[in-house]
Amino acid sequence: QVQLVESGGDLVQPGGSLRLSCAASRSIFGNAMGWYRQAPGKERELVATFTTGGWINYADSVKGRFTISREYAKNTVYLQMNSLKSEDTAVYYCYITVNSHDYWGQGTQVTVSS
Repeated sequence: QVQLVESGGDLVQPGGSLRLSCAASRSIFGNAMGWYRQAPGKERELVATFTTGGWINYADSVKGRFTISREYAKNTVYLQMNSLKSEDTAVYYCYITVNSHDYWGQGTQVTVSS
């Protein structure tokens, strides 16, 4: 069992920035890990992720604005979000894949509104 705790969600104005954090209860080294989001009435979608091979994938809609990073010493993945738009409003979920099983956090709300 792996626990994930997300933080950093907030209400922010368009053009603003936020940084989300996701702390895992075990080592994240070598594991696929990243972020999805789900807006009201829409399906959950990939935002940014590290693959098991260490590659990074971004959704086209966030390329150039969002940056995923990780800190092994803290078992934590971050999502730096800049130039936020109203369409980025969603619940953001962190996940990690361990032994082919996906574990999810509880989600953190990001609202972009003036």
